[in-house]
Amino acid sequence: MAEPIDEHFLDRIGSLCSGSSAVSRSATTDRILELFDAQLGSRHLDLAARWLRSIGRGFYTIGSAGHESNAAVAGALRPTDPALLHYRSGAFYLERARQGGGSDPIRDVLEGLVAATSEPMSGGRHKVFGRADLAVIPQTSTIASHLPRAVGVAFSIPRAKKLGVASPWPEDAVVVCSFGDASANHSTALGAINTAVHSAYQGVPLPLLFVCEDNGIGISVRTPAGWIASNFAERRGLEYFYADGSELHEVLATATAAATWVRTHRKPAFLHLRTVRLMGHAGSDVESAYRGASEISADYARDPVLCTARWLIENGALTAEGVLERYEAKRAQVIGAAREIAELPHLGSAAEVMKPLSEMMRDIASAPQAGPTSSAPVTAAAAPLTLAQAVNRALLEVLERYRQAVLFGEDVARKGGVYGVTRGLLDRVGPARVFDTVLDEQAVLGLAAGAGISGLLPIAEIQYLAYLHNAADQIRGEAATLQFFSNRQYRNPMVVRIAAYGYQKGFGGHFHNDNAVAALRDIPGIVVASPSRPDDAAAMLLACADAAMRHGAVCIFLEPIALYHTKDLHVDGDGEWMSIYPTEPAEVGRARVYGEGRDLTIVTFGNGVPMSLRCARDLEKVDIGVRVVDMRWIAPLPIEDIEHHARATGRVLVVDETRRTGGVGEGVIAALADAGFDGIVRRVASKDSFIPLGDAALEVLLSEDSIIDASSRIFDGIDEGGEQ
Repeated sequence: MAEPIDEHFLDRIGSLCSGSSAVSRSATTDRILELFDAQLGSRHLDLAARWLRSIGRGFYTIGSAGHESNAAVAGALRPTDPALLHYRSGAFYLERARQGGGSDPIRDVLEGLVAATSEPMSGGRHKVFGRADLAVIPQTSTIASHLPRAVGVAFSIPRAKKLGVASPWPEDAVVVCSFGDASANHSTALGAINTAVHSAYQGVPLPLLFVCEDNGIGISVRTPAGWIASNFAERRGLEYFYADGSELHEVLATATAAATWVRTHRKPAFLHLRTVRLMGHAGSDVESAYRGASEISADYARDPVLCTARWLIENGALTAEGVLERYEAKRAQVIGAAREIAELPHLGSAAEVMKPLSEMMRDIASAPQAGPTSSAPVTAAAAPLTLAQAVNRALLEVLERYRQAVLFGEDVARKGGVYGVTRGLLDRVGPARVFDTVLDEQAVLGLAAGAGISGLLPIAEIQYLAYLHNAADQIRGEAATLQFFSNRQYRNPMVVRIAAYGYQKGFGGHFHNDNAVAALRDIPGIVVASPSRPDDAAAMLLACADAAMRHGAVCIFLEPIALYHTKDLHVDGDGEWMSIYPTEPAEVGRARVYGEGRDLTIVTFGNGVPMSLRCARDLEKVDIGVRVVDMRWIAPLPIEDIEHHARATGRVLVVDETRRTGGVGEGVIAALADAGFDGIVRRVASKDSFIPLGDAALEVLLSEDSIIDASSRIFDGIDEGGEQ
């Protein structure tokens, strides 16, 4: 079915046909002609997307119609300037490809529309604007979630230069990040813009061009007239530029001025493009359900493709007939390629789909470094350390080993962390590598994602596990997906340290004693470490840094707050929960085992480890031999180790300090079931409750009494599950 905007263009330009062939060219008109070609390509790709969907071959119809003036934004930048693009930045992508050369952007986009395995960025996993050789970092259907990463990239370009670290981006690069007017209201966007301005206010170089493509509507919700200008035009510390997106020459001049300003001043700027949305939000969007026909047709007059065509005719660069000839030639090129590409193969198996993730995890698992996987002591001439001291020393080792490493978060620098874990590191390596951030977890994680893709090894701290949930999408939707949606062409290595879990003797309540890890457990392709002993904490942190550096892994490091300064295990003064610093990294995905009991296997992690070891000693007094398996890794789970030790005793008690619903124990029990384990399996876990203040916390958290009780029930034959 013909699209009205296509018919409108043909009708209006057709009415201008006069038969004249007089054409005059200048440098300006030649430049506009180049950009006009990108506009035409983008328009016909949108039309082709609708056609492919109508014949059941296309899977994505969110287009760029009405936004084609963003070609001029690409034209104002260099092909080496990193770009994080809005899903309506199709013409930008085509112009960037023309600048960079060596690619066929029409084919790139079409292969994405049909999810072809030959698509050069994601390999058929999503329709994205992205190419590594064009410095376009892939984004999916973003609602401002890419803005914190863009801030991170802009921060990291000058920081890499300062540290003498190689970066994929030129030293004078400008980062460009485009988004829509509706997304500009999202807390993620506002936080990112605030972070950029906050950094620049302190004199931190941050060469970032925000581009708001303001079409006045978010699906069906209207943006109040003048809202974007009202919100950003007078923002101190954010240079503001405005252009009418219907006038390509105006956009080119304004975008050039904006890019030059950012490149010169190394500060953030805001380019406001007043665009128009044509053909609705997507192919499935029935625009007439919320907009009148006259309102929709009135927008056709602001069609940037039509306006550019008129400008070229009025300035003698093309005749009307020449415009139509180019328009139809581009249609033929695009639809011809679409017919061919529609028959290309798709991903045909789970293994193919998951290849970027499985390859990364396989690479990590096959890494040559291996640390201790038993309770045997590591020989080293050093004094025993607490967990906090071991983490501190491991952080220093990482900072000394990798000059790319930077450590940041709230309170990590001068204060040395809320619990003193990072104390002294600022003095050892300096403020360029250990520094405090704004109090915004989205900004912290976005900085990590941007730094990792820019040549640095970011080690970000989130003060408490509950605070992660404010910003989990920066891990789930941005960092963890990058290798998947770029087929491992882009990687953002990062280590995120989180002070986690409960048992702070009632201190803090929910926000300082959170035990919810479900938000992390179901994210594919990330490493989640959960040490309990000091030597493991150091060895595992070194392993995470290695996995990040060598394989681009996103590693989450959960540090049990209650064990930070713990020295004793059984009685005061025994010093049995201190350990010497390890000599090697740990092996990712391998458990640590305590004891060789033949009667019961306790599978646990975190605070559950010392609790279970104390319970094991009590159980041995009644002739129940126990081995305690410290999983150490929540992802990937050490399934082989768990299964092996489960079969050694035939009886398993999963001791889980997280919640019964969504807790780690669910995954352990499911893994044993999948492995065909036919012995006895029981579970004890914390209650499905938020953690209250004071001693009431102990009423809902896992206790040693509950571990003993559950263990006894297994041997008493009471089949009640032993669950709290």
